[in-house]
Amino acid sequence: MSAMNLSNLTYNTLSKMFVAGKRFDGRKLLEQRDFTVEYDVSYKAEGSARVKLGKTEVVVGVKMEVGTPYPDSMDKGNLMVSGDLLPLASPRFESGPPKFNAIELPRLIDRMVRESHMIDLSKLVITEGEKVWVVIIDIYPINDDGALIDAASIATIAALQQVRIPELNKDLKIDHDKKGTKKLPLVDSILPLSFTFYKLADSLFIDPTREEEEAADGKIVLGISHYKGKEHMIHSAQKGMEAHLSTEDITEMMKTLPKLYDDTLKKLKKFLK
Repeated sequence: MSAMNLSNLTYNTLSKMFVAGKRFDGRKLLEQRDFTVEYDVSYKAEGSARVKLGKTEVVVGVKMEVGTPYPDSMDKGNLMVSGDLLPLASPRFESGPPKFNAIELPRLIDRMVRESHMIDLSKLVITEGEKVWVVIIDIYPINDDGALIDAASIATIAALQQVRIPELNKDLKIDHDKKGTKKLPLVDSILPLSFTFYKLADSLFIDPTREEEEAADGKIVLGISHYKGKEHMIHSAQKGMEAHLSTEDITEMMKTLPKLYDDTLKKLKKFLK
């Protein structure tokens, strides 16, 4: 049984429904909910987006700051991702020191963006070896009805597309009186997204509601994009929870993932400005 302390009745009911290929909302097990994207939800961010995936709602804001390069990448800008799981989003979230899921969310989004190389960090150098642009991605779940990581990945990509780099004054400090016009240096052919496959008993499913997510025995988060705009490429992966994934499970995921990515990307592009 799931580690979420779900009742046996709920767990067994969902298990039987999944075996029959049924869900309470009428979707197929490997079918994603519809989503919408809204822009400019923060006037202080250089780029922002709100995504509603079913009843799950996530806001992502991107800020640009001037900082010093990391010692191992003096010729590149920096990337930072943070996330706050506030109690207003879910009764599962508590105030106080961040728990595992609050750490997992930004780390997985960071890995998805970083390992896809969608941001050309080499073009974010202001003064080589001294000053670079720091891209700061902040993730704020507003309502959690499952699949926060997947919703956050959509919101992150949408927000990054809107970023305008601030203007600098003669002292190489941000000039807050001027509005930036230069876009963030993104590789046009790379638009990564994350998809989480869950397992309940012997059934695989995606994009769970909160109740389905709490019942799950296992999961794996996969970051995917198009390599040079053509072939599909998995560039990040993290398994979670206790249930093992069989060879058949992996085969089913690899069969499903490319179409899932293409369909989601097609929907997302309709919202991109």
